[in-house]
Amino acid sequence: MLTVKKTNNQYLLIPDDSKLDIQTTWFNVQFWRDQDAIVTSKQGRAAAWFVKYQDNKIAVLKHYWRGGLIGKLLSDQYLYTGLENTRVFQEFKLLTELDALKLPVSRPLAANVEVKWGTYRADILTEAISGATSLCEQLQQKALSAQALAAVGTTIALFHRQGAYHDDLNINNILFDQTGKVYLIDFDKGDLRAPEQAWQQSNMDRLKRSFKKEAGKWPAFYFTDTDWQVLIEAYQKALNTH
Repeated sequence: MLTVKKTNNQYLLIPDDSKLDIQTTWFNVQFWRDQDAIVTSKQGRAAAWFVKYQDNKIAVLKHYWRGGLIGKLLSDQYLYTGLENTRVFQEFKLLTELDALKLPVSRPLAANVEVKWGTYRADILTEAISGATSLCEQLQQKALSAQALAAVGTTIALFHRQGAYHDDLNINNILFDQTGKVYLIDFDKGDLRAPEQAWQQSNMDRLKRSFKKEAGKWPAFYFTDTDWQVLIEAYQKALNTH
């Protein structure tokens, strides 16, 4: 599924079928600045840079940052107990597996782990989803059609039927591309497991809470209980289709 290249204290992870000549410099934001290749960026704790690479394709570069109280002390350092235990290795491996299953995710391009004094820092590079807007962003602009809501429910069911667990399923991690196709992103702490109603229901409960949370944050937010019913009915129908 993936190849590991080690140079001194750095590990470069790339998919086995990659044709790209990826170097560790690709994980340095200044490298892209020097080439005037940064298209845009998203700031905040989940900061990301959108960069132009081979033939004007767009990739998303994300650094791993800690949250909570410990994040104030160790902003981006994690205890190193082996490469396969790192968050980035686990997320990158999962993305390669989901991509192989033909599930709609951001295609993994490469990841980087730098180890020093028993800790590590990490970055991940994925292919950008063309013209993507999040479900949260769309609902601030207008009510979605029944077809679009159903597409969200059906897409989540595709993942759940394959045993793909998303640790933070919320409306910021659900994207529409420019054609209306639905993708799930940010599989940090996710995994592949046996399909079971308990964790699947927990995922959907978390998603429902995120609609309510975001509705309270924005001046306009177009989502109703009826919309949820459309989404959940499409999800249940697709989940139980054999």
